[in-house]
Order: sequence, then C-alpha cells, then structure tokens
Amino acid sequence: MSSTAGQVIRCKAAVAWEAGKPLVIEEVEVAPPQANEVRLKILFTALCHTDIYFWEAKGQTPLFPRIYGHEAGGIVESVGPGVTAFQPGDHVLPVFTGECRECRHCKSEESNLCDLLRINTDRGVMLTDGKPRFSIKGKPIYHFLGGSTFSEYTVCHVGTVAKINPAAPLDKVCILSCGMSTGLGATLNVAKPKKGQTVAVFGLGAVGLAAAEGARLSGASRIIGVDLNPKRFNGAKNFGVTDFVNPKDYDKPVQQVIVEMTDGGVDRSVECSGNPQAMISAFECVHDGWGVAVIVGIPGKDAEFKTHPMKFLHERTLKGTFFGNYKPLTDLPGVVEKYMNKELEVEKFITHSVPFSEINKSFDYMLNGEGLRCIIRMEG
Repeated sequence: MSSTAGQVIRCKAAVAWEAGKPLVIEEVEVAPPQANEVRLKILFTALCHTDIYFWEAKGQTPLFPRIYGHEAGGIVESVGPGVTAFQPGDHVLPVFTGECRECRHCKSEESNLCDLLRINTDRGVMLTDGKPRFSIKGKPIYHFLGGSTFSEYTVCHVGTVAKINPAAPLDKVCILSCGMSTGLGATLNVAKPKKGQTVAVFGLGAVGLAAAEGARLSGASRIIGVDLNPKRFNGAKNFGVTDFVNPKDYDKPVQQVIVEMTDGGVDRSVECSGNPQAMISAFECVHDGWGVAVIVGIPGKDAEFKTHPMKFLHERTLKGTFFGNYKPLTDLPGVVEKYMNKELEVEKFITHSVPFSEINKSFDYMLNGEGLRCIIRMEG
C-alpha cells in the first residue's frame, strides 16, 4: 500500500447524486491525507439507519453529491504529515464522532462529547482546510459524518479512527463502530441495571436490540421489548427480550401497561426509537424511588418532551447518551476485545451481506424492515 502514499488514488465509490435516488458506483479521486488525517482502505462497511435518514434529506440542509457510510472497518493506507499514532497497515474502525484528547470533554471522565470532533451532519469537508478529499473530474464530492465509507478509500481525521486488534475479523467488528456500541453502551454505561432488575427497551431495531443485549449481559431478570411491529419479537428473543408489548394493542398509554405488569414500573428503560412519545413513555414507566430512563433515539428538530415535574420529584432519573458514552479512541478497542474474548456476540446482528456492486440492495433491506445489519463487501 505504501506505493500509493502521497498520490491521488482512483477507486470506486457509491455516490448519492440526489436525495432518495439509488447510489451510483463511480470512479472517484481520493486526495492524499493532510495534517492530522489518515487515508483508509475500507474492506467492509454496513448500512446504518442514519445513512438512510440523511440520504432521504430529512435531517439536514441537503448536500449533494455525497458519499455516505460511516459504520466500517479497514486498514490504514497512508498518513498525513506529522501523524505518529498510526502506521500503514493498522487495522481500524472509523467512527462518526471523535476524540481529540485535548478539550475539556475529552479530559473529563464523564463525557465523550469532543468539542473539536463532535458529530456534525451538515459538514461535508475536512476540518484541516475546509475542502473535501473526494472529487470526480475536478468536481467536489462531499463527505458524511467524517467517514464516507461507501468508498474503497476514504480520508478521516485521526481523532475519528480507533486502532483495534489486527486479529479481529473486520467483517464482524465493523458494526461496533456505530449502532451496536451505541445501544450496548446506553445500557452498560448509562442505565447500569443491576443483576436481577427489570429493563424496558423501546424500539427493537439494531440499536434497541444492542441495548437489550446489554441488559442480558447485566443479568436483567426481565427485558420488556416495546415496538409497533409484532414481527420483531421472535428475533428479539435472541437478544434476551422476555416480554413484548405493542402499544397498538392497548387503549391506554403503554407506560401504564408496563407499570401494571411490573408492580410499579421497571428499574431501567432505554429508548431507541427517536419517537418523542416513546421517550415520554420510557421515562414514565420506570419505578419511583430508583428508576432510570435513558434516551438514545434522535428526535425530529421540532420534537418536545412533556411530563409532569412530580415524576422527577418522586425520584425518577432521566438521562441522555451519545454513542453509548464510549470515548471512541479510548474505549472502542476494549469493546472489540469483549468480542474477541467471547463476552459479546456480534454475528447475530448481521443478517445480510452483499458485494459493493449491489450496495443498493442493502438500502432495500432496511427500507423494507428486513434484517438488522447488512455487511457490504468492498472487494465484492
């Protein structure tokens, strides 16, 4: 790989030219990394619902043409001037948020919200010089979430790349770079259920099932899955979910249903749907005195959260979390080691696999509600 260092690389990338239109496999030019940047060869990437959301242009001022993708695994091809933390050949997971290790957030044990590298869904350029590293015949192609992993090669800031055990299979652990770690950490790092406690999980997509997996690993005695799709319950059993509640089956608020079925409420709840009403239900279904509710899902920009203040005064706690409170560079290698030590199952989240040439199939699977994670093989 060293023979390409310092040179423009021409490779294939799946480019989104318009909102909601199928991606087009194009030959793109990928510029060399600048200071504080690394260029990666992506080997495996996966489709996350966040890619869908912004590809449909629901969540930002539309920015096209753009290369999506942010949940991936790859190898460092070359490094920019002054970069010493990485070498060509390192196995890495690019992450949609970062860790500069210098700001107040990074130095705090209580936060992973880096001032410099916090998620920015609107930015389509590199921080170093305000320009993209992708182009087609001189026309700029914009980045997404600092990753743009739907490309055989991409350029990332060094603070958004986690170096991992080279023995870890990248076609499996690539999904730890976003959704799975988000849900898992929301339970293990934030909700922190004790052995024998009860947990409710709202939304049984990939992130919600990762939250349920965290509850299972914590030794929860009962895990209640809440979802509007009854087809999700059978699969959720594999992640420790013991009960299923569909709000559409009741003529009263779902939080009331859960309170009644758990003798006053669950000990912990984790909300992973992004629906404001589900967030309210997740908070109001936890037990007074010690109940903790954790918000994971991303709400719409005009969403509001309304509840009676007495819910707080009765000693319930409401928390938010971002990327499961994991610091990406510091903590993600340890999450990979949990998988390597067989403490954590990853394979059951992977339901489909397609070659890069068929990347649009992965969009169809997700839009149709089929499966959890689809691995895209870049060399396929």
